[in-house]
Amino acid sequence: MSEILSQLTEVLEQRKGADPKASYVSHLYHKGLDTILKKIGEEATETVIAAKGGERDQLVYEMADLWFHCMVLLAQQEIHPDQVLAELERRFGLSGHEEKATR
Repeated sequence: MSEILSQLTEVLEQRKGADPKASYVSHLYHKGLDTILKKIGEEATETVIAAKGGERDQLVYEMADLWFHCMVLLAQQEIHPDQVLAELERRFGLSGHEEKATR
């Protein structure tokens, strides 16, 4: 995992015990799953709009927001990002059709 993802994972874990008034991430945890999922939906929509708009810098910005909020979800669900990376590694080299047939 990249260094920034490792650092972000650590910070997200630390924020679980922070004051929701002082930390955006703690606020999301405090509000719960529905709030986190809503943010992911918003960020996914903004990512799609940025991609359709053709502005690469805006797409990178929105994708970073989407990844960030997905990382918050993983932390809230007690799933380490390495588990997702391991699943991607498992799928590497398989065709999408082949992988889907194994589900």
